[in-house]
Amino acid sequence: MDEKTIDRAVTRTAHEILERNKGTENLALLGIRTRGVPLARRILGKIKDIEGANLPLGILDITLYRDDLSTIAKLPIVNATQIDFDINDKKLVLIDDVLYTGRTVRAALDAIVDIGRPSAIQLMVLVDRGHRELPIRADYVGKNVPTSKKEIVKVNLKEVDGENSVLIMEM
Repeated sequence: MDEKTIDRAVTRTAHEILERNKGTENLALLGIRTRGVPLARRILGKIKDIEGANLPLGILDITLYRDDLSTIAKLPIVNATQIDFDINDKKLVLIDDVLYTGRTVRAALDAIVDIGRPSAIQLMVLVDRGHRELPIRADYVGKNVPTSKKEIVKVNLKEVDGENSVLIMEM
């Protein structure tokens, strides 16, 4: 995916979120660190353009909820979760860059439940690459990209990486 393709996917999914939720009432966005956060900000911007509404936006760090925490680092870097609104009874749209095994989403759901009880949690991802290990699916997908387990999907976002692209690379 190049910059224009990513922008079209973000625009389309913003429209889909609004359509499914019949507008913005009681709706909030949660970006999963790291690349889910700029994606959530982009979707928020599109929703502002479309509806003129400013939704609550939170940042979720799932580091301590990961089931592979001991394998990623002896001293993992934990960033702050920043949610400055009440998530109880909200419709939350959880946003991430890539959906693969489903374990990141499971960790995010655990983190959310520790914070409060939303009325619904929906999932938006820029890329769904398949190979699920858990029964999780995205409600909104920018692009389905069939991959092998020997490939890596690398999402680059200007806010983090200096460019916008999605690349498939061999391991």
